[in-house]
Amino acid sequence: MSRKPRCRVLVVEDEAVIAMLFEDMVLEFGSEVVGPVAKIKDALDLAHTELDAAILDINLGGAVIFPVADVLSERGIPFIFATGYGATSLPLRFRDRPALQKPFDFESLAKALRKILASQPCHTEAA
Repeated sequence: MSRKPRCRVLVVEDEAVIAMLFEDMVLEFGSEVVGPVAKIKDALDLAHTELDAAILDINLGGAVIFPVADVLSERGIPFIFATGYGATSLPLRFRDRPALQKPFDFESLAKALRKILASQPCHTEAA
């Protein structure tokens, strides 16, 4: 029996403690972490690599993540926004995307990851 590959999840977060928390949670979920990265340029570079999903902090040191979200959208890669401001702070084009309100817990992140990875070939769900 062959195992499906683990999903590759890009983590973009500029607060080190939260980035480590995301990293731990993504690994616990059973996926592989790409990054984490804390700068828009690095996130843009990785947005063009092989990914299955992404978690995007909206505000990276005063810069907004939306150019990265645009690249991921164009590539058909699902993503979750992480924000302390709420989903109403998103531009209209992203209001249908999942948004995790900070602070969050593992179950909230796992639920959001299950939703965005459901149609990805790498995703496996326990029977």
